[in-house]
Amino acid sequence: MPTDFRPFLWLLLLGVPLNVYFFTKGAGSCADGGDPKIILPALIFFGVSAYRCLFPNRYEGNVVFHDTKLSASLPTRILATFSEVAYIYQFSHVIRVLNVNEIGWIDALSWLMVVAVGISQLFVWSAILTNRLRLYVYEELGWAVLFAANTIASGYLYATTSLPSARAGLLLLSLGFGFVYLPWQFIHLRSLWLNAGANESENEASEPMTLALIKRNAAHALHKRKPSTLSGDWGGAIGLTWMTAYWASLIPLWIYHVVRVLGTT
Repeated sequence: MPTDFRPFLWLLLLGVPLNVYFFTKGAGSCADGGDPKIILPALIFFGVSAYRCLFPNRYEGNVVFHDTKLSASLPTRILATFSEVAYIYQFSHVIRVLNVNEIGWIDALSWLMVVAVGISQLFVWSAILTNRLRLYVYEELGWAVLFAANTIASGYLYATTSLPSARAGLLLLSLGFGFVYLPWQFIHLRSLWLNAGANESENEASEPMTLALIKRNAAHALHKRKPSTLSGDWGGAIGLTWMTAYWASLIPLWIYHVVRVLGTT
């Protein structure tokens, strides 16, 4: 793995036209009377993902590629909060739409996904505002829980429900993603846990969690930036994989496919 991520960070720009294209197509479907519960979350996601491809950021250490206020952690996190809640709501809505037999525990799993992403937002904001890296582990654990719920619900529906091929394909896509993502996520969780432990060892006398600490970290998230292209600052191979799949390839393609299958009337 290269130690300098500069070429890869520039390549993230390819995600901008991809997300803009998906946004325009989705907006057209919405104007034509498509399902707003499918399309509006997708539009939020595409807009924010295009922004993040333009201005990459890593919250830990306030690492940025472009030294501009638009790359800062605070505005990025505000946008990401809307984006993450929106697209997980879309995924949960897909489960409810495809749950044609109205199985109660399947609907419950779909709403668990929304609850889990909301709890994860609380943890990531707490991590940023307190600089407690251990909280990022709990944030990502929430993502493991919600995608495990999505995988279980999708697997059961695929095995027991008769659906048109395009809709059944959405369930198969969720299954395939879960089988790849969940093992990767546990590797990611281990990496975050070890990183948090190393940080705590270096800073054994952690500053008490006070309002003054939160205000200072909020100011850092708004104003402090560390321009870097070093792989270690961006989380190495795991960080690179996450950025590429999340903002510029896999997840945008998946969400657009959902719009094509379920968003049109």
